[in-house]
Amino acid sequence: MSDNIHPIFEQLVSRKEREQFLNQKAHVYWLTGLSGSGKSTIAKGVERELFNNGFFPQVIDGDNVRTGLCNNLTFSLSDREENIRRVAELAKLYCNSGLIVICSFISPTINIRELAREVIGKEDFREIYINTPLALCEERDVKGLYKMARAGEIKGFTGIDSPYEAPIHPDKEILTATQTIEESVFEIYSFVTLESQMN
Repeated sequence: MSDNIHPIFEQLVSRKEREQFLNQKAHVYWLTGLSGSGKSTIAKGVERELFNNGFFPQVIDGDNVRTGLCNNLTFSLSDREENIRRVAELAKLYCNSGLIVICSFISPTINIRELAREVIGKEDFREIYINTPLALCEERDVKGLYKMARAGEIKGFTGIDSPYEAPIHPDKEILTATQTIEESVFEIYSFVTLESQMN
């Protein structure tokens, strides 16, 4: 760290005070899965349910940060790592502000997700695997990305010519092929609220 940088973290309002003010315990819930698995839709649904029931959540979504915070990054593996590093630092700031943070990112490799866990802190990081078969993701293909990837118009697309490494021991696994979006939202909402209630 440079000699002319002097962090003042310990002089600010503490996380404990912020959590008490918001009446919730803060954590980061990291939704990972293939493109088209339903991550963003589920994240939005969980955020809305939490907010409607008196919690203060914040979603950080992959497409959103690519339009601002990370708009100078490509989809190369090294840039994907930098994308996740930035997002993890942002999620950590939100978490330390007492918020319930819901991150929605493909984050395709185990190492990339471990980077996020290290930045955020393992005590605050919850990995949620949105497990959707590739065939179902392609069938949905809301953005038409799989079709372009299959045609060779997009290179390095996760699940086609770039690997996706599924979590080995996620904190929560959501099987979207066998349940509705509403059921998936409720399952994560229940998981989050169980941890977020102040004693």
